[in-house]
Amino acid sequence: MGPEQEGATAGSSAWEPDPGPAIPAPDNFALFLGRSFRRLGELIGAHPWPFLLLPLLLSGGLGAGFVFLPQRRDNDIEGQFTPLQGPAKGERLVATGHFPTSDSERFSGQRLLTEGAFAALIAVSASSNILTAGAFEELLRLDKAVQGLAAPESSARRLSYPDLCARSHGSCSSPNPLLSAVRGSPEQIESLLPSLTYPMFQSRFFMGTFLGGVQVAPGPGGSHVQAAKALRLVYYLREDDAADQKSSLRWLENFLERIPNELKALNLTSTQVAYFTSISRQKEFEGNIKDVISLFSITYFITITFSIMSCLRIDCVRNMVWVAAFGVLSSGLAVLSSFGLLLFCGVPFVVTVANAPFLILGVGVDDMFIMVSCWQLTNTKNKVEKRMAETYAEAAVSITITTLTDVLAFYIGIMTSFQSVKSFCLYTGTAFIFCYVYNITFLGAVLALNGKREEGNRHWLICTKVKDTVQPNRSRLYNMCCVGGFSDKSSGTGGEHPVNKFFRKYYGPFLTKTWTKMFVVLLYGAFLASSIYGCTKMKEGIDLRNLASDDSYVIQYYDWENKYFSEYGPRVMVIITKKVLYWNASVRNDIENCMQSLENNSYVDKSLSESWLRAYENAARNNSLNIDSKAFFMGNLSRLFTLFPEFEWDIDISYREIAASRFFIQTVNVTTAVDEKNLLNQLRDIAKNCEMPLMVYHPAFIYYDQYIVIVPNTIQNIGIAAGVMLCVSLLLIPNPLCSLWVTFAIASVIVGVAGFMAYWDVNLDSISMINLVICIGFSVDFSAHISNAFVSSEKSTANEKAVDALHLLGYPVIQGAISTVLGVLALAASKAYIFRTFFKIMFLVIFFGALHGLVFIPVFLTFVDICSRSNKRVN
Repeated sequence: MGPEQEGATAGSSAWEPDPGPAIPAPDNFALFLGRSFRRLGELIGAHPWPFLLLPLLLSGGLGAGFVFLPQRRDNDIEGQFTPLQGPAKGERLVATGHFPTSDSERFSGQRLLTEGAFAALIAVSASSNILTAGAFEELLRLDKAVQGLAAPESSARRLSYPDLCARSHGSCSSPNPLLSAVRGSPEQIESLLPSLTYPMFQSRFFMGTFLGGVQVAPGPGGSHVQAAKALRLVYYLREDDAADQKSSLRWLENFLERIPNELKALNLTSTQVAYFTSISRQKEFEGNIKDVISLFSITYFITITFSIMSCLRIDCVRNMVWVAAFGVLSSGLAVLSSFGLLLFCGVPFVVTVANAPFLILGVGVDDMFIMVSCWQLTNTKNKVEKRMAETYAEAAVSITITTLTDVLAFYIGIMTSFQSVKSFCLYTGTAFIFCYVYNITFLGAVLALNGKREEGNRHWLICTKVKDTVQPNRSRLYNMCCVGGFSDKSSGTGGEHPVNKFFRKYYGPFLTKTWTKMFVVLLYGAFLASSIYGCTKMKEGIDLRNLASDDSYVIQYYDWENKYFSEYGPRVMVIITKKVLYWNASVRNDIENCMQSLENNSYVDKSLSESWLRAYENAARNNSLNIDSKAFFMGNLSRLFTLFPEFEWDIDISYREIAASRFFIQTVNVTTAVDEKNLLNQLRDIAKNCEMPLMVYHPAFIYYDQYIVIVPNTIQNIGIAAGVMLCVSLLLIPNPLCSLWVTFAIASVIVGVAGFMAYWDVNLDSISMINLVICIGFSVDFSAHISNAFVSSEKSTANEKAVDALHLLGYPVIQGAISTVLGVLALAASKAYIFRTFFKIMFLVIFFGALHGLVFIPVFLTFVDICSRSNKRVN
């Protein structure tokens, strides 16, 4: 605080004109807002207790909604992180209607319409080749151990893998064709090796998903395997009905619990093994919430500490420690009330919402800093009611801009196609509303009670009256701890804070020098160029491995899968969705042309396609059958099914008509998000342009669909929000040109954050989209505060206005920025990508927002001399 004024008193005076600096709001709405807040502040100052107790009671009542938390949790990865109306979900419905699966009778991995229920293991050779007798001896032991794992079905019955396995032709689906081929004898693999071809084995087994790191040499019948580094075992389970699903889930949970110890017991030396199941991503994703609970307690402590240190004063009467502590509590009450209310209303609670308390805690104290700053500018000789009225009038526009822009940004985010973003935005936006209400009621009541303590010149800790003049015969420590209530004789305020003084005397004048302005312009040019370049390097899409924590067992599995099994991508279904005249030669020719168009795509290996129609035509040709009539075509299909039984599952025959049929194409080299996006778009475009009613589908397309909507959704949200923020700025900041500068700051900060995301290895996905939504609101906050103070300043020149604005709100902006960063700082230590990403983007948002508010915008506003015409005050 400013220098202590010996002999100054803390007594009260009668109501008198406000001598302290104000933040006038010339606009009619801002004027109305200021007057309304003035009356509210006066009311709270006169009767603080109802405003203190009612929020506590309301929070307690709404907080009871947390009893519904277990029922409201919805962490289904597909439901939360894929587009709600994604085309692949509709395609899956079509495929399910025509080609229902039967895991207990005719299971086929490539014909699954979902990922299925499975446990998978990747075994990697400790040497250069896994196709050895020693390695296969260990693989057979491993297979035996897995099949022997039994999950309790009841107190008297346990179910092992053979009891639950997906079956075809009466036997369990083989975890790997090579394991079946050696017939329990590991030495057989070495005699089998000379005839082992790749990627097709025995002309019917596709080995691309079972054998990895393969070394081949050309030979008769295809490429012959010389060696392989890795081998995958996949154990599929039945999911035909609810009972099967429940039993399979229990077996998988038992597998995850016991497999680590089983691997240790096997003492494998020739191979290393990583494991994964169809429920692993979901389990690991849900486990992330446990990681964040301990971090929240750390964050709460850090935020309270910072708030108290920021509001700490040497003066034992003017100290604002209690206001700071209750300011943090106010944010906590807002979280409790908003979350409880939405849980009462049945809104799904997803893991991404766990980020919200960190954000609300950091941002919630921002309004407190504004209110404290305005309180300290009031005359200490005035009554508490008068000081509260002045404080609320001064803070009205600033805290309303902060809340309004943040809430609108989050509620605009609800329009997205991702449920995870919808839930996060709804919970956080509602929490900000409660934060606003509690800050102007609960926190205001605390501020008023603290003011009454000041008015009585009472000690901040023990609340006993202290002397207000320095005691010369007492020690320095006594005067520091037991004497207080000083005020500035010239202004009547509690004195100027050193940071405010720094902005007024040093930083402001330095920033408004001509050569400094030129440097700032150059700095902004470098910032903008770097950001735009970064935007061109941005990657799209969420990597599913990022839903697990860094130390998860699934990371090793993903790494090996990417390293050894990435050559071949999804085996895509090509579905003719409507009835066509298959017995018509010209129709069959059109179908063949469509297939060839798909096979000529760079992501497709035409030699690995599978078509029942081609096989039928070849069989008919070899047996001199005429299939050019409906009767012969339909009548001879049974002969095709005798030769190729699995083709019966690819034709949907209804009332002696083929209602739909499907073929398969094999994709290759789909290794990056860009490849996934291109593959999906190219195959769909080819299918759309085909003369047949064609559709392409694979379960992975459910996740690939995010690439279609992520950029349009982000641009839509940012565009709408920027327009809304411009309207808010025009409403609350009187000068249209300055409102455009605020809108410019929004666009600039968003470009900066998006560009530097690429430098920090953050993809544009549904998680980072949440943060870009936040970016819109926060980029307004800092710039709007400074712009509003600039145009409302009574100084005569643009440079003086900039200095005055920085002097008045520079410190609260810094406090708000630091408190927000501290609020999310603990997330940087999280093991989960979701929370680390949240920290990274929030840091960029706050850093660039503060940079614009404290450096770029003040300088740019000085270039716009027209803004100097706004000189009204709130009365």
